[in-house]
Amino acid sequence: MAEAERITGTPEPEPGSGTDPTAGSEGGGPAEPERGAGRGKRKIVALLLIACFVYLLDLGSKVLVVAKLEHHEPIQVIGTLLQFSVIRNRGAAFSIGEALTIFLTIIAATVIVVIARIARKLYSLPWAVALGLLLGGAFGNLTDRIFRSPGIFEGAVVDFIAPAHFAVFNLADSAIVCGGILIVILSFRGLDPDGTVHKD
Repeated sequence: MAEAERITGTPEPEPGSGTDPTAGSEGGGPAEPERGAGRGKRKIVALLLIACFVYLLDLGSKVLVVAKLEHHEPIQVIGTLLQFSVIRNRGAAFSIGEALTIFLTIIAATVIVVIARIARKLYSLPWAVALGLLLGGAFGNLTDRIFRSPGIFEGAVVDFIAPAHFAVFNLADSAIVCGGILIVILSFRGLDPDGTVHKD
């Protein structure tokens, strides 16, 4: 065997190295899916971290303004251009559709399920950011729908950011809008959640 290797020029593997000189390039095949899975997990972690940050920021702000501002005079942040004034909103973002509270609750829950399904094939950081904003905002307002008065699935969302000549909203609404805008931009640029780029 050693003589044949000397003649053909095939190196003899080191004892105990476990290296097969005839394995070729296919020997490293499984490494690429493993690296891809690792990248996917990191994007999911980024999505969850952003969602948790948005959710906790929204929840904390609502608890604070309800305790300190509800049933009090509005606080002027930038004169009359921007104020903090607490209202209870049974409609969608920016007080739209106040008679559809249960329907809006179902929509929020559906959005969360859809994001969870998309996240299984998520390899794009911009999409992770966009979906994290949507997920955190949806959870923020859904928490109000479930736990606040007048009742479960009919709760009124706490809104408190009141610009002049505009609807009152909250941080969850802002996150949802920013996430939606980012998704539109990514779609126009041809970037898919799985990281592939296509051009029409």
